[in-house]
Amino acid sequence: MLALLSVFDKRGLVELGQALAAMGYELVASGGTARALRAAGLTVREVSDLTGFPELLEGRVKTLHPAVHAGILSRRTPADQAELQRHGVQPIDVVVVNLYPFAETVRSGDVSLEAALAQIDIGGVTLLRAAAKNFPHVVVLSDPADYDWVVDALRAGTLTLDRRRALALKAFRYTALYDATIADYLARGLPDDPALPAMWPVGLEQVQVLRYGENPHQQAARYRTALEPEPFVQIHGREMSYNNWLDLDAAWRAAQEFPAPAVVIVKHGNPCGIGLGESVVSAYRRALASDPVSAFGSVIAVQGVVDRLAAEAMQDLFIEVLVAEEFTLEALDVLRAKSQNLRLLRARAAAVRPREARTTVAGWLVQTPDVEPDDVRTWQVVTRRAPTEEEWEGLRFAWRAVKHVRSNAIVLARRLEGNWATVGIGAGQMSRVDAVHMAVYKAGGRAQGAVLASDAFFPFPDGLALAAQHGVTAVVQPGGSRRDAEVIAEADRRGLAMVFTGRRHFRH
Repeated sequence: MLALLSVFDKRGLVELGQALAAMGYELVASGGTARALRAAGLTVREVSDLTGFPELLEGRVKTLHPAVHAGILSRRTPADQAELQRHGVQPIDVVVVNLYPFAETVRSGDVSLEAALAQIDIGGVTLLRAAAKNFPHVVVLSDPADYDWVVDALRAGTLTLDRRRALALKAFRYTALYDATIADYLARGLPDDPALPAMWPVGLEQVQVLRYGENPHQQAARYRTALEPEPFVQIHGREMSYNNWLDLDAAWRAAQEFPAPAVVIVKHGNPCGIGLGESVVSAYRRALASDPVSAFGSVIAVQGVVDRLAAEAMQDLFIEVLVAEEFTLEALDVLRAKSQNLRLLRARAAAVRPREARTTVAGWLVQTPDVEPDDVRTWQVVTRRAPTEEEWEGLRFAWRAVKHVRSNAIVLARRLEGNWATVGIGAGQMSRVDAVHMAVYKAGGRAQGAVLASDAFFPFPDGLALAAQHGVTAVVQPGGSRRDAEVIAEADRRGLAMVFTGRRHFRH
């Protein structure tokens, strides 16, 4: 019986070699793997002894030889075994391989192309794929975590076909992730790489098993591509949940839309308050005032540094997650004392994803992200009255906010004590007039003198009329409805200023 071993990660290698040798396997290895086994006193044959051919190209070609791959791919049938005997090839029963650390080498980005290409494993991937293909006859080990239980099963004769198949599945997933990571790296090196390629190999590795999904009866985990840096560092609190991650994503994306200091409060995927300020504490107070009831149990994202004053201001609110660029030591003392469960995360600078993907019963839907800046110079005043300078400022703020609210989306905004904040948000409604109803209801008397942003056009004048009845003075919307003329006429009748952007910001 032959066992072929070729590993970069040598954890558990010696113990595995000793166990295989004790069971009567002859060990075949090369390079550092052979040296490590011999240093432990084990007898090891070189791969070149098996092939009758020396290593070539500074060791880059070792196992790519018929004597190796015929031994791995041979079935245990009389015909296959007779053919091996005619050519003096021995069957290989166990293949133990893990690969050069490509992802670890290139993840930092500070590596030359030559160094990156040197870490692309060819022979190892080929060995794994051959052994995994022939799993009914060959044991394939790609993960040191499997060594112990596989050795026990081999000793006991309990390595069933299903268990061999599971090992093969792991090996194919391992090589698929490896290849996808290489493709990801090469794509990043091409500035003209198409945004939506015809083929998109997505290599995801599990980084966190979550307690459950959206509901306790659902399983969940978090995955990330191998080259992605971790965008957040958790510094306090209980483990993040599935819903926490979704709300954190919504909150942090929205916070990046505004200059610091800015605070975004999110509940169930939607902002319930966005505030700007002269400080983080003032921005927080404006955001909280937008909808203090919905803010209970929220996720909060801060563009800026959370200091002691901001932390103390948050003392009375139940917060699930608080993420910020940084926290002062005094703020951390206050927040850690507030709750052992409050999740505190420090955000790292993270590049915008070139693509976004969602799964459906019809397959994956992929798009480029909605991150292209809006050019205010292209906006068109369509009413007789143009916005005042104050209204222009508010419309720009509200337009940035509304793109982060689920459609149909309406945002009302006002200047509160010197800076801008949302005062009413209508999110995720099936009709636009209902979204206006929700926004003006949330705003109450603060709708008087507010500006309004709509993520898509008004299909009828009713939503605009309702906003005007509650005191809204200026509106920004994409335009493009068949009834734009009716909507503009309604705005003129009510003395509103209205601007068309020519761009929609649906968020489904």
